[in-house]
Amino acid sequence: MSEHVSITVTEFGGDGLPLVLLHGLAGSSREMLPTAWALSDAFRVLLIDQRGHGLSTRGPADLSREAFVDDVVQVLAQHAPGQRCILVGQSMGAHTAFLTAAARPDLVERLVMLEGHVAGNDDPGEAVGLGEYFASWPVPFTDEDEARTFLGSGAIVDAWIADLEVAHEGLRPRFDADVMQRTIEAVHEPRWDEWESLGTPTLAVFAKNGMFSNAERDELVRRRPGTHRVDLSAGSHDAHLDAFDEWIGALRGWLLSDAEASAAR
Repeated sequence: MSEHVSITVTEFGGDGLPLVLLHGLAGSSREMLPTAWALSDAFRVLLIDQRGHGLSTRGPADLSREAFVDDVVQVLAQHAPGQRCILVGQSMGAHTAFLTAAARPDLVERLVMLEGHVAGNDDPGEAVGLGEYFASWPVPFTDEDEARTFLGSGAIVDAWIADLEVAHEGLRPRFDADVMQRTIEAVHEPRWDEWESLGTPTLAVFAKNGMFSNAERDELVRRRPGTHRVDLSAGSHDAHLDAFDEWIGALRGWLLSDAEASAAR
């Protein structure tokens, strides 16, 4: 990887088409494990800890969207040389997956975006607020109970706590606040040109109580009419965690029906 960045990849064996799972901001591949297990009968699943997250390099200098895309391309070259893959991402991971498909359509057979968008955000305060929130965590936490007392409850909190790393002082997250802020600042740049020129078959999945309004969801499809859209009847922005069954149903339904149709042709 560029700048000696180390990217951690977890591979699920199988004979199917390679399928790459990309987590969201301040997450890691650990939270995508249930999705991986649910797909491993039909696909060869690869989980990636994106730079600045999980077990990958914690503080890389380059946090551009292009760097994240290059990481995925390099992982594919190493783990699935000469093969086209399916990219599945949530939130920031959906953004990375989309940009990879736009940059390297020769590598991507299909694209799935859960709670992802391309419009960006013109309010710099949003990224600053996220950075300040993560910087406010009183780490290291003494134990998981202290972490939960501060962080509260919810599916994403469960994922954060499960992913805390053990240090000699206590428990700390596997990411740094300033890295998260710089990463999301890049995600907040609009990428409509790439979206409108994208030729990869795409499924966009949105949760009932997700981040995006109906108008924002409509605009994504209006500006690329071939996009297949599914609105879940439940779930938050982290629907892969709190609307898991419906998420997997939508995902498998689209991927496997499409694969069967392709095989029939």
